[in-house]
Amino acid sequence: MNSPYIEKIKTFLLFLQDDICEKLARTDGQGKFTEKKWASAPDSGGRSRVMTEGALFEQAGVNFSHVHGEKLPISATAHRSELAGRSFQAIGLSVIIHPQSPYLPTSHANVRFFIAEKADEDPVWWFGGGFDLTPYYGFKEDAVSWHKTAKELCDKFDNEKYGRYKKWCDDYFYIKHRNEARGIGGLFFDDLNTPDFNSCFDFMQTIGNGFLAAYLPIVEKRKNLPWGERERQFQLYRRGRYVEFNLVYDRGTLFGLQTGGRTESILISLPPLVRWQYDYQPTPNSPEAKLYSDFLPVRKWIDE
Repeated sequence: MNSPYIEKIKTFLLFLQDDICEKLARTDGQGKFTEKKWASAPDSGGRSRVMTEGALFEQAGVNFSHVHGEKLPISATAHRSELAGRSFQAIGLSVIIHPQSPYLPTSHANVRFFIAEKADEDPVWWFGGGFDLTPYYGFKEDAVSWHKTAKELCDKFDNEKYGRYKKWCDDYFYIKHRNEARGIGGLFFDDLNTPDFNSCFDFMQTIGNGFLAAYLPIVEKRKNLPWGERERQFQLYRRGRYVEFNLVYDRGTLFGLQTGGRTESILISLPPLVRWQYDYQPTPNSPEAKLYSDFLPVRKWIDE
Protein backbone atom coordinates (compact mmCIF):
# COMPACT_ATOMS: atom_id res chain seq x y z
CA MET A 1 0.00 0.00 0.00
CA ASN A 2 1.46 3.31 -1.03
CA SER A 3 2.54 6.03 1.38
CA PRO A 4 -0.44 8.42 1.01
CA TYR A 5 -2.64 5.90 2.85
CA ILE A 6 -0.12 5.55 5.66
CA GLU A 7 0.36 9.31 5.89
CA LYS A 8 -3.40 9.83 6.01
CA ILE A 9 -3.70 7.46 8.95
CA LYS A 10 -0.67 8.96 10.68
CA THR A 11 -2.07 12.49 10.36
CA PHE A 12 -5.35 11.40 11.94
CA LEU A 13 -3.70 9.51 14.81
CA LEU A 14 -1.41 12.39 15.73
CA PHE A 15 -4.40 14.74 15.71
CA LEU A 16 -6.34 12.27 17.87
CA GLN A 17 -3.45 12.09 20.33
CA ASP A 18 -3.46 15.89 20.64
CA ASP A 19 -7.23 15.98 21.08
CA ILE A 20 -7.39 13.25 23.74
CA CYS A 21 -4.49 14.74 25.72
CA GLU A 22 -6.05 18.21 25.65
CA LYS A 23 -9.43 16.93 26.85
CA LEU A 24 -7.98 14.72 29.58
CA ALA A 25 -5.77 17.54 30.88
CA ARG A 26 -8.70 19.96 30.89
CA THR A 27 -10.90 17.45 32.72
CA ASP A 28 -8.20 16.72 35.29
CA GLY A 29 -7.46 20.40 35.90
CA GLN A 30 -4.08 19.76 37.49
CA GLY A 31 -2.06 17.10 35.70
CA LYS A 32 0.02 17.82 32.62
CA PHE A 33 1.28 15.48 29.93
CA THR A 34 4.98 15.08 29.34
CA GLU A 35 6.17 13.98 25.90
CA LYS A 36 8.90 11.60 24.82
CA LYS A 37 9.73 11.04 21.17
CA TRP A 38 11.54 7.77 20.60
CA ALA A 39 13.03 5.66 17.82
CA SER A 40 13.84 1.96 17.98
CA ALA A 41 15.17 1.80 14.39
CA PRO A 42 15.64 4.24 11.49
CA ASP A 43 12.03 3.73 10.35
CA SER A 44 10.38 2.91 13.67
CA GLY A 45 9.41 5.16 16.55
CA GLY A 46 6.69 7.05 18.25
CA ARG A 47 5.47 9.87 20.45
CA SER A 48 4.59 8.94 24.02
CA ARG A 49 2.66 11.24 26.33
CA VAL A 50 2.10 10.50 30.00
CA MET A 51 0.31 12.26 32.85
CA THR A 52 1.12 11.25 36.42
CA GLU A 53 -0.28 12.38 39.76
CA GLY A 54 -3.12 14.44 38.38
CA ALA A 55 -6.07 15.57 40.47
CA LEU A 56 -8.30 12.87 38.94
CA PHE A 57 -5.94 10.67 36.95
CA GLU A 58 -3.19 8.89 38.84
CA GLN A 59 -1.64 7.90 35.53
CA ALA A 60 -2.73 8.31 31.92
CA GLY A 61 -0.80 7.34 28.81
CA VAL A 62 -1.63 8.38 25.24
CA ASN A 63 0.93 6.78 22.96
CA PHE A 64 1.44 6.96 19.20
CA SER A 65 3.72 4.50 17.43
CA HIS A 66 4.69 3.68 13.84
CA VAL A 67 6.93 0.63 13.53
CA HIS A 68 8.39 -1.34 10.63
CA GLY A 69 9.82 -4.83 10.55
CA GLU A 70 11.12 -7.46 8.16
CA LYS A 71 9.01 -10.21 9.72
CA LEU A 72 5.77 -10.14 11.68
CA PRO A 73 6.22 -11.37 15.27
CA ILE A 74 4.52 -14.45 16.71
CA SER A 75 1.85 -12.35 18.44
CA ALA A 76 0.64 -11.09 15.05
CA THR A 77 0.72 -14.40 13.17
CA ALA A 78 -0.65 -16.73 15.86
CA HIS A 79 -4.15 -16.44 14.38
CA ARG A 80 -3.03 -15.45 10.86
CA SER A 81 -0.42 -18.07 9.96
CA GLU A 82 -0.58 -17.14 6.26
CA LEU A 83 1.16 -13.86 7.11
CA ALA A 84 4.28 -15.46 8.56
CA GLY A 85 7.46 -14.19 6.91
CA ARG A 86 5.99 -10.96 5.56
CA SER A 87 7.44 -7.53 6.25
CA PHE A 88 5.08 -5.15 7.99
CA GLN A 89 4.17 -1.67 9.11
CA ALA A 90 2.03 -1.06 12.18
CA ILE A 91 0.70 2.34 13.15
CA GLY A 92 -1.58 3.04 16.08
CA LEU A 93 -2.64 5.03 19.10
CA SER A 94 -3.17 3.49 22.52
CA VAL A 95 -4.81 5.14 25.54
CA ILE A 96 -4.86 3.90 29.13
CA ILE A 97 -6.33 5.85 32.05
CA HIS A 98 -5.88 4.84 35.70
CA PRO A 99 -7.85 7.27 37.91
CA GLN A 100 -7.12 8.17 41.53
CA SER A 101 -10.64 7.57 42.83
CA PRO A 102 -11.82 3.96 43.18
CA TYR A 103 -15.21 5.18 41.98
CA LEU A 104 -13.76 6.18 38.63
CA PRO A 105 -13.21 3.23 36.29
CA THR A 106 -9.99 2.46 34.51
CA SER A 107 -10.42 2.69 30.76
CA HIS A 108 -8.47 1.67 27.69
CA ALA A 109 -8.78 2.47 23.99
CA ASN A 110 -6.75 1.57 20.94
CA VAL A 111 -6.99 2.17 17.19
CA ARG A 112 -4.46 0.72 14.79
CA PHE A 113 -3.59 -0.22 11.21
CA PHE A 114 -1.38 -3.04 9.93
CA ILE A 115 -0.05 -3.82 6.50
CA ALA A 116 1.93 -6.99 5.70
CA GLU A 117 3.82 -7.22 2.43
CA LYS A 118 5.67 -9.83 0.40
CA ALA A 119 7.39 -9.61 -2.97
CA ASP A 120 5.18 -10.48 -5.95
CA GLU A 121 2.07 -10.75 -3.77
CA ASP A 122 -0.65 -8.27 -2.95
CA PRO A 123 -0.27 -6.53 0.42
CA VAL A 124 -2.58 -7.61 3.23
CA TRP A 125 -3.92 -4.76 5.37
CA TRP A 126 -6.42 -4.41 8.18
CA PHE A 127 -7.67 -2.09 10.90
CA GLY A 128 -8.29 -2.93 14.55
CA GLY A 129 -9.18 -1.26 17.81
CA GLY A 130 -11.93 -0.58 20.30
CA PHE A 131 -12.39 0.54 23.89
CA ASP A 132 -13.29 -1.12 27.19
CA LEU A 133 -14.15 -0.13 30.77
CA THR A 134 -12.90 -1.61 34.04
CA PRO A 135 -14.85 -0.37 37.07
CA TYR A 136 -13.96 -1.14 40.67
CA TYR A 137 -17.31 -0.07 42.07
CA GLY A 138 -19.96 -0.45 39.41
CA PHE A 139 -22.94 1.78 38.64
CA LYS A 140 -25.62 0.36 36.40
CA GLU A 141 -26.41 3.69 34.72
CA ASP A 142 -22.73 4.14 33.85
CA ALA A 143 -22.53 0.68 32.30
CA VAL A 144 -25.67 1.35 30.29
CA SER A 145 -24.46 4.75 29.05
CA TRP A 146 -21.04 3.32 28.14
CA HIS A 147 -22.58 0.61 25.98
CA LYS A 148 -25.25 2.90 24.60
CA THR A 149 -22.58 5.25 23.27
CA ALA A 150 -20.64 2.30 21.84
CA LYS A 151 -23.76 1.11 20.02
CA GLU A 152 -24.55 4.59 18.68
CA LEU A 153 -21.04 4.81 17.20
CA CYS A 154 -21.40 1.42 15.53
CA ASP A 155 -24.94 2.04 14.31
CA LYS A 156 -23.67 4.88 12.12
CA PHE A 157 -22.32 2.10 9.89
CA ASP A 158 -24.71 -0.84 10.36
CA ASN A 159 -26.84 -2.31 13.12
CA GLU A 160 -24.86 -5.54 13.38
CA LYS A 161 -21.45 -4.13 14.29
CA TYR A 162 -22.19 -3.41 17.95
CA GLY A 163 -23.40 -6.91 18.81
CA ARG A 164 -20.50 -8.54 16.98
CA TYR A 165 -17.81 -6.27 18.43
CA LYS A 166 -19.27 -6.29 21.95
CA LYS A 167 -19.09 -10.10 21.99
CA TRP A 168 -15.54 -9.99 20.63
CA CYS A 169 -14.63 -7.60 23.45
CA ASP A 170 -16.29 -9.79 26.09
CA ASP A 171 -14.41 -12.82 24.78
CA TYR A 172 -11.07 -11.06 24.40
CA PHE A 173 -10.85 -9.23 27.74
CA TYR A 174 -11.41 -12.41 29.74
CA ILE A 175 -8.92 -13.62 32.35
CA LYS A 176 -9.02 -17.35 31.73
CA HIS A 177 -6.99 -18.40 34.75
CA ARG A 178 -9.36 -16.41 37.00
CA ASN A 179 -12.49 -17.38 35.09
CA GLU A 180 -13.70 -13.79 35.13
CA ALA A 181 -13.95 -10.76 32.87
CA ARG A 182 -11.48 -7.89 33.21
CA GLY A 183 -14.32 -5.38 33.27
CA ILE A 184 -17.67 -4.66 31.63
CA GLY A 185 -16.37 -4.71 28.06
CA GLY A 186 -17.15 -2.33 25.24
CA LEU A 187 -15.95 -2.84 21.66
CA PHE A 188 -13.12 -4.87 20.14
CA PHE A 189 -12.51 -5.38 16.42
CA ASP A 190 -9.62 -6.69 14.37
CA ASP A 191 -8.86 -7.85 10.82
CA LEU A 192 -11.20 -5.19 9.42
CA ASN A 193 -10.57 -4.77 5.66
CA THR A 194 -14.00 -4.82 4.01
CA PRO A 195 -15.72 -3.39 2.08
CA ASP A 196 -12.84 -1.02 1.24
CA PHE A 197 -10.08 1.11 2.75
CA ASN A 198 -12.09 4.32 3.11
CA SER A 199 -15.02 2.64 4.84
CA CYS A 200 -12.73 0.86 7.28
CA PHE A 201 -10.75 4.02 7.95
CA ASP A 202 -13.99 5.92 8.61
CA PHE A 203 -15.02 3.34 11.19
CA MET A 204 -11.64 3.44 12.90
CA GLN A 205 -11.83 7.24 13.11
CA THR A 206 -15.35 7.10 14.54
CA ILE A 207 -14.28 4.74 17.31
CA GLY A 208 -11.18 6.79 18.11
CA ASN A 209 -13.09 10.07 18.19
CA GLY A 210 -15.96 8.55 20.18
CA PHE A 211 -13.96 7.08 23.07
CA LEU A 212 -13.97 10.13 25.33
CA ALA A 213 -17.63 10.78 24.53
CA ALA A 214 -18.31 7.47 26.27
CA TYR A 215 -15.81 7.88 29.12
CA LEU A 216 -15.74 11.51 30.26
CA PRO A 217 -19.44 11.74 31.26
CA ILE A 218 -18.81 8.91 33.73
CA VAL A 219 -15.80 10.76 35.14
CA GLU A 220 -17.81 13.96 35.58
CA LYS A 221 -20.63 12.09 37.32
CA ARG A 222 -18.47 10.18 39.83
CA LYS A 223 -15.39 12.35 40.40
CA ASN A 224 -16.63 13.98 43.62
CA LEU A 225 -17.77 10.83 45.44
CA PRO A 226 -15.92 10.51 48.76
CA TRP A 227 -13.78 7.43 49.30
CA GLY A 228 -11.42 6.06 51.93
CA GLU A 229 -8.83 3.40 52.64
CA ARG A 230 -11.25 0.49 52.22
CA GLU A 231 -12.14 1.56 48.69
CA ARG A 232 -8.52 2.32 47.86
CA GLN A 233 -7.32 -1.10 48.97
CA PHE A 234 -9.99 -2.82 46.88
CA GLN A 235 -9.04 -0.72 43.86
CA LEU A 236 -5.37 -1.69 44.25
CA TYR A 237 -6.32 -5.36 44.60
CA ARG A 238 -8.49 -5.30 41.47
CA ARG A 239 -5.73 -3.51 39.56
CA GLY A 240 -3.82 -6.75 39.97
CA ARG A 241 -6.27 -8.36 37.55
CA TYR A 242 -5.40 -5.66 35.01
CA VAL A 243 -1.72 -6.49 35.34
CA GLU A 244 -2.35 -10.21 35.00
CA PHE A 245 -4.33 -9.80 31.79
CA ASN A 246 -1.93 -7.38 30.16
CA LEU A 247 1.17 -9.45 30.87
CA VAL A 248 -0.33 -12.86 30.13
CA TYR A 249 -2.87 -12.38 27.35
CA ASP A 250 -2.82 -8.94 25.74
CA ARG A 251 -1.66 -9.17 22.11
CA GLY A 252 -0.84 -5.46 21.94
CA THR A 253 1.60 -5.71 24.84
CA LEU A 254 3.24 -8.79 23.34
CA PHE A 255 3.43 -7.21 19.89
CA GLY A 256 5.11 -4.09 21.23
CA LEU A 257 7.71 -6.05 23.16
CA GLN A 258 8.35 -8.49 20.30
CA THR A 259 8.87 -5.70 17.75
CA GLY A 260 11.39 -3.78 19.83
CA GLY A 261 9.10 -0.95 20.85
CA ARG A 262 9.93 1.38 23.71
CA THR A 263 9.36 -0.70 26.86
CA GLU A 264 8.42 2.26 29.06
CA SER A 265 5.72 3.28 26.58
CA ILE A 266 4.35 -0.25 26.24
CA LEU A 267 4.16 -0.89 29.97
CA ILE A 268 2.48 2.44 30.74
CA SER A 269 -0.67 0.34 30.45
CA LEU A 270 0.14 -1.07 33.90
CA PRO A 271 -1.17 0.85 36.94
CA PRO A 272 1.37 2.78 39.05
CA LEU A 273 0.31 1.07 42.29
CA VAL A 274 -1.15 -2.41 42.71
CA ARG A 275 -1.38 -5.17 45.29
CA TRP A 276 -2.16 -8.87 45.47
CA GLN A 277 -3.79 -10.61 48.44
CA TYR A 278 -3.84 -14.35 48.92
CA ASP A 279 -7.29 -15.91 48.50
CA TYR A 280 -9.19 -12.67 48.90
CA GLN A 281 -12.97 -13.03 49.18
CA PRO A 282 -15.25 -9.99 49.40
CA THR A 283 -17.73 -9.79 52.27
CA PRO A 284 -21.09 -11.17 51.05
CA ASN A 285 -23.56 -8.50 49.88
CA SER A 286 -20.89 -5.78 50.18
CA PRO A 287 -20.24 -3.15 47.51
CA GLU A 288 -17.09 -5.07 46.65
CA ALA A 289 -19.04 -8.33 46.22
CA LYS A 290 -21.46 -6.61 43.85
CA LEU A 291 -18.67 -6.05 41.35
CA TYR A 292 -18.35 -9.83 41.00
CA SER A 293 -22.07 -10.63 41.04
CA ASP A 294 -23.57 -7.69 39.15
CA PHE A 295 -20.94 -6.31 36.77
CA LEU A 296 -18.26 -8.80 35.74
CA PRO A 297 -20.68 -11.42 34.35
CA VAL A 298 -21.49 -10.63 30.72
CA ARG A 299 -24.74 -8.66 30.36
CA LYS A 300 -26.68 -7.02 27.55
CA TRP A 301 -26.42 -3.60 29.13
CA ILE A 302 -28.28 -1.67 26.45
CA ASP A 303 -31.38 -3.81 27.08
CA GLU A 304 -31.49 -2.54 30.65
